[in-house]
Amino acid sequence: MLTIGDRFPTFSATAVVSSEPGKQFANLTDASFAGKWKVYFFWPKDFTFVCPTEIAGFAKVDPDFRDRDAQLVGASTDSEFVHLAWRDQHPDLRGLPFPMLSDLRRDLSTALGVLDPAEGVARRATFIVDPAGVIRFVEVTDMNVGRNPAEVLRVLDALQTDELCPCNWQKGQSTLNAA
Repeated sequence: MLTIGDRFPTFSATAVVSSEPGKQFANLTDASFAGKWKVYFFWPKDFTFVCPTEIAGFAKVDPDFRDRDAQLVGASTDSEFVHLAWRDQHPDLRGLPFPMLSDLRRDLSTALGVLDPAEGVARRATFIVDPAGVIRFVEVTDMNVGRNPAEVLRVLDALQTDELCPCNWQKGQSTLNAA
């Protein structure tokens, strides 16, 4: 599995970016959103139970990520057509403010090392990638346990200080001085 300090892999994939007819899909690459922090979060399968709670949770804090010049990108191994159907059908997923990336060939989840070999789907994984394309945070949880988007935002805040941040540090608090 790729980890802290590794470069995020090169990729090209289709994503759902809208529900508006004719504007639903876009091609995304590792160069999309150049100059921004990126938060890639993977879920195992569309049309399941834990996944929509996380996706909706990230959508609620999307403005906070954007305020920090960070782009959220959700992804699973489902096709873009399944993403679109789920997004259109599930009331909590309509109007999502971030792309839903399709890793149907499993290239990206394999390159990242988060493809579950038994299930053949992406594990519940989160990667914070800095503007230079370097992975700065990785979290992988059990398939049955949802993430905390506010904690991912807190970690992004800490990384963006480029300082030493103590346990439970929150944006606006003092950082540590090593001297």
